[in-house]
Amino acid sequence: MSTGSGAPSAPAPNSHHDTVSDDATATAPGTAPALAAGPAATPRKGTFSSLRIRNYRLFATGQMVSNTGTWMQRIAQDWLVLSLTGSSAAVGITTALQFLPMLLFGLYGGVIADRFAKRTLLFLTQSAMGLTGLALAVLTLSGEVQVWHVYLVAFALGMVTVVDNPCRQAFVSEMVGQDELSNAVSLNSANFQSARLIGPAVAGVLITAFGSGWAFLFNGLSFLAPIAGLLMMRTSELHEVERAPRSKGQLREGLRYVSGRPDLIWPIVLVGFIGTFGFNFPIWLTAFAHHVYHQGAGTYSLFNGLMAAGSLIGALLAARRAGSRLRLLVGAALLFGALEIAAALAPSFWVFAALLAPIGMVGLTINVTANASIQMATDPLMRGRVMSLFMMVFVGGTPLGAPVVGWVTDTFGPRTGFVAGGAISMGAAVVIGLILARVGGLRLKIDLRRGRRHVAFVPRSCPTTSSAERDLAPAA
Repeated sequence: MSTGSGAPSAPAPNSHHDTVSDDATATAPGTAPALAAGPAATPRKGTFSSLRIRNYRLFATGQMVSNTGTWMQRIAQDWLVLSLTGSSAAVGITTALQFLPMLLFGLYGGVIADRFAKRTLLFLTQSAMGLTGLALAVLTLSGEVQVWHVYLVAFALGMVTVVDNPCRQAFVSEMVGQDELSNAVSLNSANFQSARLIGPAVAGVLITAFGSGWAFLFNGLSFLAPIAGLLMMRTSELHEVERAPRSKGQLREGLRYVSGRPDLIWPIVLVGFIGTFGFNFPIWLTAFAHHVYHQGAGTYSLFNGLMAAGSLIGALLAARRAGSRLRLLVGAALLFGALEIAAALAPSFWVFAALLAPIGMVGLTINVTANASIQMATDPLMRGRVMSLFMMVFVGGTPLGAPVVGWVTDTFGPRTGFVAGGAISMGAAVVIGLILARVGGLRLKIDLRRGRRHVAFVPRSCPTTSSAERDLAPAA
């Protein structure tokens, strides 16, 4: 494995070397080790192949229940803040506070995940997340809730997520091994999006009939399911992964490792731009429901449900792919931005609603492709730190973008805010796609002749096509 300075010098079992062809590892010093995230000829797997593993079935079942509760709380929390304040910017502040800890402390969460037993850490974090839901339920049901209470609970939940997110991401490989990792990552996303279909629908009914407090209560109790699943796991069947010993400079070691790997750093930068400016859906969907279409919580739940349906389809399609290519990531990011702009300019309610499903599908493709390609290309000893950086940039960028996007939405209107997010996503996809093409020794070729591929990346001069070039060049 080619590593950055300070990274482990020998490839660990089931590491990046197993997923990249030999010609990719034989690059010249100082160049990208490989931009391919998987071999082109890997056989297609069954959609649910990783569910054959008992430990992963327990994990997935528990996550399905708690994810449903989490989505119920998200819908109830956003609507509660909007009801208390009438401000889209206040919804943006809530979102920012929930993800600010990831931006500030995310890398430390990765160090903790690499150093301690992940199953034990998850038991603690899932318990703490359940308590935050119960606390908000008590405040709301008692009629004492104020907006600063919601802000405080959102920040506390974000602090727990700092450790939970990289730990949960890295624990997947310990349950299923490297061979099923890509499939399990996709099924995790399908799990999350299935809950996103159920949670908002149930939350909409509960909020309309009884109020937000019952949604918070369900979320708090839902964490009993993943806790039970963790306790029931057979530890002897987990794939043993070496833990990083306690030492100085582990944070810098992780950053050096990523900075020396173009196949890691540029996908992380791309999802950072999209996560910061393109994924602010709580702000836009509440604004469109409330200010553009003058509807209530039921319409907001409908919008979330439509996005979830598209995301679920995207996750199931991703589960059938054997590998994750960077050209798919760049193409999906470009299409994602274009769809957001189209939705922002939609002339009617139903056109806007119809575009939410493809936005969800393409957005999920970005998430799964980046997640799987980065995990599969990373040394297991560094995985917690690399995934914490990925989550810090993807999720933690929201505190920077949400207040700005909320202000633009309040000042210039929901349509302008949505257009801005889509335009930034498209711009980032174009720039980083060109950077990856340059790193891979490719150039953009435009051929407008009839019967020819009009736009393609082709090798600059070398007649032999490397694996990096195959990754970005269009399929035949």
